[in-house]
Amino acid sequence: MRTALITGALGGIGVSLCEEFRRAGYFVIATDRRDGTCACNTFLKIDVRDLYHSEAARTSVRESVLPLIADTGLHVLVNNAASQILKRTDDILISDWDETLQTNLIAPFLFSQVFLPEIERAKGSIINIASIHSVATKPGFVCYATSKAALVGLTRAMAVDLGPRVRVNAINPAATATPMLLAGFEGKSKEFDELAKKHPLERIAQPWEVAKTAIFLASPDAAFITGACIHIDGGIGGRLHDPV
Repeated sequence: MRTALITGALGGIGVSLCEEFRRAGYFVIATDRRDGTCACNTFLKIDVRDLYHSEAARTSVRESVLPLIADTGLHVLVNNAASQILKRTDDILISDWDETLQTNLIAPFLFSQVFLPEIERAKGSIINIASIHSVATKPGFVCYATSKAALVGLTRAMAVDLGPRVRVNAINPAATATPMLLAGFEGKSKEFDELAKKHPLERIAQPWEVAKTAIFLASPDAAFITGACIHIDGGIGGRLHDPV
């Protein structure tokens, strides 16, 4: 059986990642810093930032997961956990950078490093969930956009560094219909329609569309793809918004 480890499993995209990988026949190990349930085989409560703070935490995470993949190795690691702190340049604190970079950049690296032997043994791959903000952003997203741009850079660098040992790719979702985003537009149908129409496809993404892309990148059909960053953005990344 193929195995998948998915962080940030209780978020909108995380839930769909678990559902789609489970539907595709994977044994799914899900992690999140919150308590909750999702479509996984095993759930582990883990704050990904803990891996930054101590060797003991990295050992603990490895020992929690290793018995579940001892026979198979790890076929795909999906680094999905993320922190999004929205502040303008004047108001950003050092603590904001600490939380953002520890969660969005360093944790994906450390998870990859901790489980590298098992991923390599399974001839598996690493998939980092980045963001359209890595290439095109807006006011208030300084920490988040910077961290996601760095995650895309990490993806490319690790792909080159690991070569044929392990494939490493990223996905850049744009606006996605997660419960968090939809809650922000509650009672604002006009604003939501305006957001959708800014995309050339005139809609936003569904979480399952991001998850299906991850399924493809993890599959043998993507065996010659590494160091790539696939945009799931409805074309908005290539569109100007100048007045007509």
